[in-house]
Amino acid sequence: MTTTTTPRTTTAPRGRALARMTATEARMMLRDPSVAFFSVVFPALLLVVLGVAMPWADEPYDTSDPLLARITAITGYTPIVLSLAIATVALSTFPATVATYRQRGVLRRLSTTPVGPGRLLVAQVLVNLGALLLAAALAVTAGLVVLDIAAPTQPLLLLGVFVLAVVAVFAMGALVAALAPTAAAANGWGMILYFGSLFFAGVWLPMPVMPEVVQQIATYLPLGAASQAMTAVWVGQPFPTTQVLVLAGWTLLATPVAAKLFRWS
Repeated sequence: MTTTTTPRTTTAPRGRALARMTATEARMMLRDPSVAFFSVVFPALLLVVLGVAMPWADEPYDTSDPLLARITAITGYTPIVLSLAIATVALSTFPATVATYRQRGVLRRLSTTPVGPGRLLVAQVLVNLGALLLAAALAVTAGLVVLDIAAPTQPLLLLGVFVLAVVAVFAMGALVAALAPTAAAANGWGMILYFGSLFFAGVWLPMPVMPEVVQQIATYLPLGAASQAMTAVWVGQPFPTTQVLVLAGWTLLATPVAAKLFRWS
């Protein structure tokens, strides 16, 4: 008599492994006060300081656009602060953390287990996504309560765009995390991307006053597209189709490339 055996599914064990890894990464983040501060508290603090100290905070954000003219400059700067928060974690903290694991041999030891690079990168993204969602909530709440910024006209859509922006910018940071041999290298490579991205996100110079060609370039870069898309849904402009597609494209292209290029040592 023959018997048939049903192959055991590995979905549940893989899910549990990802959950355990995510919980471990979360504990590691909480043990570092500086990482927790810059990931969660700094965006709200920066927004409040700018809103209180800067003389331009109560001026119209952009008098050439009817919708943007109705909001204050600090309201228009709030999506930019959210973009800055994403970049700080995705292009600075995240690559340096993974590279530190590589430098200390943690990744080499993990390479002998069933844990794959994709699962490690996903765990990092999940932990930092949670931190950034909390940071965004604190920043927006502080802006509404302390600075009297205009509330977003489409809050749920704003949340969706924010999450997509996090994933897209992390996909770019994952390329650095996949290859940087040391924490110092990750910091160096990440800072180049970081400061360049901040420029195209409008941190150094507000987007409306940038030359048209710079605004067009920014549309096709992850952080620039994120800043533009969040501003559009905040003030009620037409749905930012191009920017959302750009964010999705960066996510779908860069993530598998990072997993493919990932180095354990």
